[in-house]
Amino acid sequence: MSKYEIENNAPTLEEYTYLCESVGWTDYINFDVAEASLGNSIHCLTVKDQKQIVGMGRIVGDGAIYFYIQDIVVHPDHQNNGIGKEIMNHLVEYLKIYASDKAFVGLFASQGKEPFYEKYHFKDYSPNMTGMFTVISK
Repeated sequence: MSKYEIENNAPTLEEYTYLCESVGWTDYINFDVAEASLGNSIHCLTVKDQKQIVGMGRIVGDGAIYFYIQDIVVHPDHQNNGIGKEIMNHLVEYLKIYASDKAFVGLFASQGKEPFYEKYHFKDYSPNMTGMFTVISK
């Protein structure tokens, strides 16, 4: 991890698009409004290798009770170097400092990535809770 630089800032739209494209998310994101979405984040961080973005993560929510860890993404050329772990460590530390007592922190894990997030005490609460979502199509 020593060659990477972690910054507490949002990626530019171009950086965000680059990372999302690198992991095959282009069909799932409306890039026309992505810049506004990034700007409305509670907290963002980027990871760079010699000024080139290679990873990011952010927290969204209401800033009081509900928080969601969003867009944990590491460029495939830099995966398995501990970047995802560092991103999560920083985001979880931020939440420990700024989230209220009994705050709800959620996330959606990509298929197969559940064990990674379980290390941070995230778990599937089924059958007590059902994670549900919908996507607006226009």
